[in-house]
Amino acid sequence: MEIVIVGAGVVGLATAWRAAARGAAVTLVDPAPGSAATAVAAGMLNPVSELTYGEEPLLRLGLASRERYGAFVAELEELTGLDTAYRADGIVQVAFDSGDLGYLDDLRRFQESLGVPAAPLTGRECRELEPMLAPGVRGGLLAPEDGSIDPRRLAPALLAAAEKRGTRLVRRRAEGVLVERDAAVGVRLDDGTELRADRVLLAAGPWSGDLDGLPPGAVPAVRPVKGQVIRLRTRVPFLRRCVRGLVQGSSIYLVPRADGEIVLGATQEELGFDTQVTAGGLWELLRDARELLPGITELDFVEVSAGLRPGSPDNAPVMGPSPLPGLVLGTGHFRNGILLTPVSADILTDVLLDGTVPDVGLPFTPARFEEQR
Repeated sequence: MEIVIVGAGVVGLATAWRAAARGAAVTLVDPAPGSAATAVAAGMLNPVSELTYGEEPLLRLGLASRERYGAFVAELEELTGLDTAYRADGIVQVAFDSGDLGYLDDLRRFQESLGVPAAPLTGRECRELEPMLAPGVRGGLLAPEDGSIDPRRLAPALLAAAEKRGTRLVRRRAEGVLVERDAAVGVRLDDGTELRADRVLLAAGPWSGDLDGLPPGAVPAVRPVKGQVIRLRTRVPFLRRCVRGLVQGSSIYLVPRADGEIVLGATQEELGFDTQVTAGGLWELLRDARELLPGITELDFVEVSAGLRPGSPDNAPVMGPSPLPGLVLGTGHFRNGILLTPVSADILTDVLLDGTVPDVGLPFTPARFEEQR
């Protein structure tokens, strides 16, 4: 089977690897693989600490992906010889004041009602786990099986794995979908080249619906959601594991790397396709981080960046056959693209090669939007 995948973020890359490993002839189309949201993402693997009310199916999907991650990374690193900085040493979620702590307590009870344990922590226990936390931190939760990975290492490893399995990379922009007899039969590139295929996968994030030739309703509206991120560096031990924090209702996270980098993020802004870094966004991140970790202002400044998360109408992934035969969608992962990479690749590979949606993916097919209408 010949497959064209439009978009080489982590989901497109992982699907290319998995589909090629099963014998498909895969062509991956992207002018700059791994350079969009993937390059900005912090890489938390946090289905539990990311959980919010009303997102039980997304929690189950996230847990299924987290369970796959260890074997997924082991296979990837063995095949490519590339390190992805994968860690599964837990995430601490902390509360700055009593209101924040009340929210975490409610969240813990909700998690427990779903059968997902989260260990409550006193302020002292939080500081025992992370000594750099401020004395005023009121308490928190520990998600012991959550973790992190470095997306800037993950993406090159996935590309190398896909190419080792025979994937062809075309560094061009896809301009349109080729439609014949009411079915997708390939894509047209920005230089006029046509790539024919049995299946086309759109995995281009918030740009997935921008291709010419798509009939109305073929792709649900996927909007860009801006996130600004700061990268710092420490020369001495600062954080032992990922920390998520609530500061008077505002959420931040800090993700440490073994080489001393600390990723601080992230804002969430509905501003269209704007990737401008702003003083206000960075100030808010540093202000809230300093409340939780006063020593943050002593760290070396490395980089600021902004990326665009792909948000679907219900902020859940869109994975499965589209209303246009031959066209499969793999977009809308919003805040969870890195976490959901292994399970998304499995789901999308089954859809592309077998025409079936695994049970774990059924709540996330494009058909749900047709049903809502």
